[in-house]
Amino acid sequence: MAPPNDPVNPIFGLFKSDSQKNSFDLSHGKLSVKGVPLLSEVPNNVSFKTFSSTCQSSDAPLPLFQRVQSVSNNGGFIGFATEEPSDRLTNSLGKFSGRDFVSIFRFKTWWSTQWVGNSGSDLQMETQWVLLDVPELRSYVLILPSIEGKFRSALHPGSDGHVLICAESGSTQVKASKFNTIAYVHVSENPYTIMKEAYTALRVHLNTFRLLEEKSAPTLVDKFGWCTWDAFYLTVEPAGVWHGVKEFTDGGISPRFIIIDDGWQSINSDGEDPDKDAKNLVLGGTQMTARLHRLDEGEKFRNYKGGSLLGPNPPLFDANKPKMLISKAIELEQAEKARAKAVQSGTTDLSKFDAEMERLKLELNQMFGGERKDGGLSQGCASCCCKTEENGMKGFTKDLRTKFKGLDDIYVWHALCGAWGGVRPGKTHLNAKVIPCKVSPGLDGTMYDLAVVKVVEGGIGLVQPDQAEDFYDSMHSYLAKVGVTGVKVDVIHTLEYLSEEYGGRVELAKAYYKGISKSISKNFNGNGLISSMQQCNDFFFLGTEQISMGRVGDDFWFQDPSGDPSGVYWLQGVHMIHCAYNSMWMGQIIQPDWDMFQSDHVCAKFHAGSRAICGGPVYVSDSVGGHDFELLKKLVYPDGTIPKCQHFALPTRDCLFNNPLFDNKTILKIWNFNKYGGVIGAFNCQGAGWDPKEQMIKGKKDCYRPMSGFVHVTDIEWDQKVEATKLGEAGEYAVYLNQAEKLILTTPKSDPIQMTVMPSTFEIFTFVPVMNLGRTTKFAPIGLTNMFNSGGAIEGLDYSKTGVKIQVKGGGNLLAFSSGYPKKCWLNGADVGFDWSGDGKLTVGLPWVEEAGGISEVTFLF
Repeated sequence: MAPPNDPVNPIFGLFKSDSQKNSFDLSHGKLSVKGVPLLSEVPNNVSFKTFSSTCQSSDAPLPLFQRVQSVSNNGGFIGFATEEPSDRLTNSLGKFSGRDFVSIFRFKTWWSTQWVGNSGSDLQMETQWVLLDVPELRSYVLILPSIEGKFRSALHPGSDGHVLICAESGSTQVKASKFNTIAYVHVSENPYTIMKEAYTALRVHLNTFRLLEEKSAPTLVDKFGWCTWDAFYLTVEPAGVWHGVKEFTDGGISPRFIIIDDGWQSINSDGEDPDKDAKNLVLGGTQMTARLHRLDEGEKFRNYKGGSLLGPNPPLFDANKPKMLISKAIELEQAEKARAKAVQSGTTDLSKFDAEMERLKLELNQMFGGERKDGGLSQGCASCCCKTEENGMKGFTKDLRTKFKGLDDIYVWHALCGAWGGVRPGKTHLNAKVIPCKVSPGLDGTMYDLAVVKVVEGGIGLVQPDQAEDFYDSMHSYLAKVGVTGVKVDVIHTLEYLSEEYGGRVELAKAYYKGISKSISKNFNGNGLISSMQQCNDFFFLGTEQISMGRVGDDFWFQDPSGDPSGVYWLQGVHMIHCAYNSMWMGQIIQPDWDMFQSDHVCAKFHAGSRAICGGPVYVSDSVGGHDFELLKKLVYPDGTIPKCQHFALPTRDCLFNNPLFDNKTILKIWNFNKYGGVIGAFNCQGAGWDPKEQMIKGKKDCYRPMSGFVHVTDIEWDQKVEATKLGEAGEYAVYLNQAEKLILTTPKSDPIQMTVMPSTFEIFTFVPVMNLGRTTKFAPIGLTNMFNSGGAIEGLDYSKTGVKIQVKGGGNLLAFSSGYPKKCWLNGADVGFDWSGDGKLTVGLPWVEEAGGISEVTFLF
């Protein structure tokens, strides 16, 4: 998705007047769309302005202007005015009831998810957008809270069906009383086109972010990788990373990128020696009050001696030790949660809880024992001035690339403010100050979150915003010099906690995002960043000028953090719902990243099926020794690339206004494209979901059962990608069911394909247009049946009157539908055998040809 070649210059005067009547009308207390009442009891202080009367100039490329101009009559801005200025204003926009909606709301500070209902009172706090079904017009209306001046907005539920908008600055020193463009509304006949049009309109209006189409995604987007988080948590060190990469390579899959997650930095807590790294950290939570005390790698990586892992007998690594440490740390975490619950219930005698925690801490420290914190590799000098080019992180990344030739990218983790607790004042050249955290009242309706509790407890060492550019460049320029090619930036949505003295959350965010944008442009090829814990409109409207990739789901949880033993099952479906529905809006601005998973998890196959067609990278967080290579080889080629879809996966229309988590009827269906066909994944995610009363995600066991449904070729939104439009015009399709190993034919007029999907399982349907070869033979290439995304293996396709030539990447079983028996089959120029059955199945075995990059040329003659 390369940027357009059009000059990015301000264009003026494109919206001189309304050439067409606007679709929206606000009068007599009603907001109507094309004559259909949408909101009633609209207060007198609410206003509406057309897009063309509001947007007069922009720095957006001309094609974006032209697109917005062509549909500007379908959108406009909502505002409101009050008598008293305030830093936080809440106002009704009117009410609706009996009208289905789908929305996205923040269930934690950092994470958003889907919610459905049919009344304004059904909305959840911190709603990022709401899409209303308007069947009277066979259309949809999007209400999109935006940013105006120094205020950002979100939707909240009101009483008696009212929709509330909350505009807040994040600082009691920044007040306002009137807004003209605090929310945007748009109408369209297509629920996917409406997202494109609305976010393009806001991009033109705000000039503070860029769309994905204007940027290029990181090169790792179509590759396989490994993240160290679930493998090691905070115990990550060089030997473990090395052995982890080696295991994948030895197993026949070469990671093309790795992410060294949290645990590699130089951090400590306020009460500890300010010049030494914190010791014996394992799980997230223990480090959340710690701060950076220097900007380079921690001792474990700083003491690495170059070449120590390249010899014939590299140091041994105990793969069981991280697992034992993690298991013990989980016990300690559960004990801490039990104590917290006791405090909440009013218990005054906490001695038994404290004693249990002390016992577990002692056992954990004993397990660490006298371990050398450099991973047993070297005791080299810890001073920066003594490092040679062969030592520390630079030596380690060099050795990794020397040994593992296919390793293209090495990313490392850091929080937006440096570490969870920011930067320790007085320990770097930067001016950092510990700022107390102030949580917005809008987040009162969100889920309990240990991370928030810890961050609020310790405050954040904030580098002053006028040094944001220096801050990021100091970290990133160093990392680039030592062989790191990108960063995973986490804990992004903490700035809103810290903005009281800095002009509010919008102004503080602008300063920080300007700094990080300049740094990645300079140090990481302009796009070497994965954003995470960022699912709020502040980030998307202010922080994505350069950032082009980010997480669209909550974390993959290998166990339920709340302690429900069955949570390992139902949480996985929740994760998929996060990713699928968040992609509807986030995919307009960033490349959706569906996150890592573990290939040996009980629901690994379930996750693998979704990653296969998500349209983004595939990466895992397997522990050393914890791999299912048979499963991984259904996702990844031996060279570490993947058969990636051409778009990002989105829910089908018949899922949009349903609840695929606990309505006891809906199967999540997601659609996507390959080069020569379409694909639908059907996933049974039922069994859990958001509980508004308890404000948490809970298991719903009565829903965890087989679900029946239907799939049709028209479920694929062929018109959402220019290259796919023609594929959607075929009169007949061959359909392959990957899990059932079934091949059938269908047409746009055929009855839907029936299916029953068991809990935590899936089916993938590959749809390929059937072509006529001559007068009698019909043909459609399916792809490699040994890959979950079978059709993604087809790289090239050339039809003639007498045959077909197919370029296929990967080894395995190539399947095609053929109504007739081929006269010949050539594989890379050689005559080979094939199998054909009367029901149309045509198969030929393909080798992995390393010299050709895994690509084979197969020709069938008829």
